[in-house]
Amino acid sequence: MRAARLIKMVLLLQSRTSMTAAELARELEVSERTVTRDAQALSEAGVPVYADRGRAGGYRLIGGYRTRLTGLARSEAEALFLSGVPGALREMGLEDVASAARLKVSAALLPSLRDAPDSAAQRFHLDAPAWFREPETPALLPVIAEAVWDDRRIGAVYRRGDTAVERDLEPYGLVLKAGVWYLCARVADGSGFRTYRIDRFDAVDARDERFDRDPGFDLPGHWAEQAERFARSILHAEAVVRLSPDGVRRLPYAVDPLGAREALASAGEPDAEGWVTVTVPVESEEVAHTQLTALGPEAEVLAPPSLRARFAADAAGLAALYGRTNV
Repeated sequence: MRAARLIKMVLLLQSRTSMTAAELARELEVSERTVTRDAQALSEAGVPVYADRGRAGGYRLIGGYRTRLTGLARSEAEALFLSGVPGALREMGLEDVASAARLKVSAALLPSLRDAPDSAAQRFHLDAPAWFREPETPALLPVIAEAVWDDRRIGAVYRRGDTAVERDLEPYGLVLKAGVWYLCARVADGSGFRTYRIDRFDAVDARDERFDRDPGFDLPGHWAEQAERFARSILHAEAVVRLSPDGVRRLPYAVDPLGAREALASAGEPDAEGWVTVTVPVESEEVAHTQLTALGPEAEVLAPPSLRARFAADAAGLAALYGRTNV
């Protein structure tokens, strides 16, 4: 433990011109007295740590000293590519690994580039969770994440509605979508790859046994395919809609992206008023009613008749409501 702390202290001093005892104590999570003892130990070991006395004093390395302990370990290098998503790293239990990786990179940079990490942080930030919801970290996420990084098989209990099923899985990758964590895994019984919501796991047992990854597996491609397959699987119905030019522009913001793409691809030639007729794949009549209501007078539902009747009733109700004379 102390050896790791001494190495971190050297890296900190190498990445900055000078640091006070208080700053080092805060970074290393120790007391200032411990910082003093560690600096003495480094000096006795031949590391040229120099202490400047006085109010503006601090610790620094002299003589252009450069440590060779800056090579990235595999886990640190992998975590470094995720360092733009600190919340996700923290939830997977990789925050310390990523911190060590960033520190090593900072120590290896030229002095003129030492501000690069802070500069980048002020220019890019990823806020993964969706609006209007409080993100929750699944309790079993760190266990699953560790199995993903180590290519270890897991035994899991997964909830499907009111029932729970047991699965032996080879965890290939994690996906964070709009604040919800998913696991892409290969089922050990040979039924192929499946996608699981991590908050629906009731229990996870990480095995000692490792599995051999399929070198042809592509996580982004797999996720894109699964997402489109899921979106297509829930679009069981259709609505024929006449759209104004503004309705055409607003349709992708009102209905499912896949449904909007297919609807606009089906559009015929504009009529004399510039309106087009499209067929929109929808989840259900109820969902279509909610989604298409957002288009207001820029959309006219032509079919099915039951859906058109709903909008006719809405229009009559609105006309009666807004046709009243204010007193």
